[in-house]
Amino acid sequence: MSDPETLSVYAAQSAQYASLTDAVLTNDPMLADFITSLPEGGSALDLGCGPGAAAAAMAEAGLKVHATDAVPEMIVLASRHPLVKAEVRSFDQISGAGIYDGVWANFSLLHADRDALPTILKALHTAMKPNGRFHIAMKLGSETKRDAIGRQYTYVTETELRSLLSNAGFTVGKKHTGRDKGLDGTYADWIALAADA
Repeated sequence: MSDPETLSVYAAQSAQYASLTDAVLTNDPMLADFITSLPEGGSALDLGCGPGAAAAAMAEAGLKVHATDAVPEMIVLASRHPLVKAEVRSFDQISGAGIYDGVWANFSLLHADRDALPTILKALHTAMKPNGRFHIAMKLGSETKRDAIGRQYTYVTETELRSLLSNAGFTVGKKHTGRDKGLDGTYADWIALAADA
């Protein structure tokens, strides 16, 4: 994520964002499924970790967690969790091969440019171990636009997301959909897909 305005919004509202997401992730069945799908003591990347609630849950379950976010203020919050290794890193700075048993990209890649998604997803696939588990959640739609508080979003259709994953080498499995209120106070439809590397 390189859009300066989006980064600024998250920096300014990091505490409010934490209060919005922490309670939701504590009881998230998709996060529970993701954790149980990984081998005991396995390695996980929380991509766009925000305040670190998901990373903390993974670490508490015994996973070795690497959390990244492009917003330094979010890394400060994520680093409060003692078992989480958190660092400032953008989507295009993910590299390496065969490192992770799982990658959790929960409503983070929706801030990536549409034309960058194929390259990012391919790099994530490469960074994962064979048969690793990938979780991705995005908002549904077809446009690219800013929300009411200035964050840049790339909306995707289910067909587009499935194609992006397939082209990057993933095999798509479970699907979840829903509609929730975001930090900007508006409701949006979303889709989450579980995929194997």
